[in-house]
Amino acid sequence: MRVLVSGGGTGGHIYPAVSLVKAIKERHPEAEFLFVGTERGLESKIVPNAGIPFETIEIQGFRRSLSKENFKTVYLFMKSVRESKKIVKEFKPDVVVGTGGYVSAAVVYAASKLGVPTAIHEQNSVPGITNKFLSKRVDKIGLCFKDAAEFFPKDKIEMTGNPRGQEVVAIGESDILSSFGFTTDKKTVLIFGGSQGAWAINQAIESALSQFNERDYQVLIATGERYYESMVKKAEELNIDASRVALRPYLENMPEILNNLDLVVCRAGATSIAEITALGLPSILIPSPNVTNDHQTKNAMSLVNNNAASLLTDADLTGNNLVEAIDELVLDSEKLAKMAQASKAEGIPDAGDRLAEMVLSLIK
Repeated sequence: MRVLVSGGGTGGHIYPAVSLVKAIKERHPEAEFLFVGTERGLESKIVPNAGIPFETIEIQGFRRSLSKENFKTVYLFMKSVRESKKIVKEFKPDVVVGTGGYVSAAVVYAASKLGVPTAIHEQNSVPGITNKFLSKRVDKIGLCFKDAAEFFPKDKIEMTGNPRGQEVVAIGESDILSSFGFTTDKKTVLIFGGSQGAWAINQAIESALSQFNERDYQVLIATGERYYESMVKKAEELNIDASRVALRPYLENMPEILNNLDLVVCRAGATSIAEITALGLPSILIPSPNVTNDHQTKNAMSLVNNNAASLLTDADLTGNNLVEAIDELVLDSEKLAKMAQASKAEGIPDAGDRLAEMVLSLIK
């Protein structure tokens, strides 16, 4: 069995693809895989590190305003389709799966033209331009949010969820919090703004450090590399107790950490939501205002409307508001427990199995 997977640009497109490969490999250890991405995208690091064979094509996205660059984009797309056809013919996959990003547009389109069974996976509540383009050409479409169904042909969609969630659940609880100087008898809150950090979130954190230092819960903060040194300097000026507030530039072992938390404060990216709901974690979601179609707000509202998360907008984000929102949950065990239960109800803990089964069903 041969499976070709393509996705790129952001971790939200790449991690589900890697999780899918693992899920299929568990069922079929003999299966062969190939991941097609770009040289410049995060996939060029994440995929090889996961031990998955990797090839690249050159492609770029359309500019939303009139631009001469769009002529180059059209040229590169046509060229990348030719390159993708060559890769497909050489690898001879039984099925091709796209998980989003411009690179998957060329690869999945090429495969469909060659008559290879194809599927796409849409992580967000509002699909991007790539999956909208591919939806009429593929055989199956896996969804993570019910709201996304209105954008796709009804006879092709399946609610699979995001396979990243199942991968995180499998890790289980551990004593990892002790590595941050934390104890097990206090509630623990994680705040992060994505792998690169988020300026607005870090500004609020900096204003809230003194208040966190007085709370009876522990706060783990991932600042992002670019904000780390200034945050550490601020914490030193304020004499912040490291056993109450731990600062890190990046958290390599995020899945294990998530298994040992009481509350998460983060952006409303699809992967984060999949992980949070699969574990049944309460959360305060701060949607990024700088994403296409404001899809993070729509992602967040799918939980907020069911009392599975709280919402804090960038416009309302201050140090005081951040602390107040956290206190409201962490200091009220009953409210925290109800939100955890609602979050769990929104999750799809067997998403990896569902997506793998959908993909494998296409193999003749």
